[in-house]
Amino acid sequence: MAAGLTAAEFHASPGVEDWRVTSWGPQACFRSASLSQAAGLLPAVVDAAARFDLSPDVDVRPEAVIVRIPYRGADRIPSQASGLAATISSAARRLDLTPEPTLIQTVDIAVAQHPELDTRPFWATVLGYEPTGDVDAVDPLRRGPQLSFQDIRPARTGRGRTHIDVSVPADQAKARVDAAVSAGGRIVDDSYAPAWWTLASPDNHGVDVAAWTDTYE
Repeated sequence: MAAGLTAAEFHASPGVEDWRVTSWGPQACFRSASLSQAAGLLPAVVDAAARFDLSPDVDVRPEAVIVRIPYRGADRIPSQASGLAATISSAARRLDLTPEPTLIQTVDIAVAQHPELDTRPFWATVLGYEPTGDVDAVDPLRRGPQLSFQDIRPARTGRGRTHIDVSVPADQAKARVDAAVSAGGRIVDDSYAPAWWTLASPDNHGVDVAAWTDTYE
C-alpha cells in the first residue's frame, strides 16, 4: 500500500472541515476583511510548515487567503497534511478568518492533439512551463493551470478539441453545474456524475466540472 492518505482518509481526519481536495491537493480558502488580516495567517502557516515538514502554497489577497498543500492527481496526499491543515484552520479561527469552501477550485487545461504530434514542447516553451510526468506540463511556481496533453481518438487533423477542467469541492459541484447551465451552457455527458460532468459553452467549447478528487478512495 502506498504511503499517505486518500482524499477520503484526509477528510476523515479531525479538524480539516474547512478543506477540500482539488486536482492539485487539499485546499482551504479563508475570507478576510483586509490584506493585513489575510497576511496575519502567514506566520502560523510558516510555523506549521516547519512543524509538519510540508511546504504549502499560500495566496494572499485583500479578500481572502488561500492555502494549498500541493500533490498531483491520484497520488496519495502526504500523511502529515491533515495535521498541517488542522493547525492552519485553528490559526485562521483565532484571526477571525472565515472559511469559504465555495471559492475553492483548481483550473486545468486538457490540450487535444493528433496522436502523431507531440505539442507539449511548444506549449511548455511558449508558456514558460516545465514538463512533468508523461503527458503534463506545469508552471514551475504553480501560478497557472496545469496542462495535460490528450490524443484525439479517432485521430483527426484540423481544429483541436482542447477543453477546460475545473476541479471543485464535491459538495459544490452540482451547484456549479446547475449555475453553468442557467448561464447558457448545456450538459453534454453526465454519465460519470457525480465524479464529473462534461459541459459545453453556448459556442460549444468543452468544460469538465470534476469533483472526483475530493472523494478519491
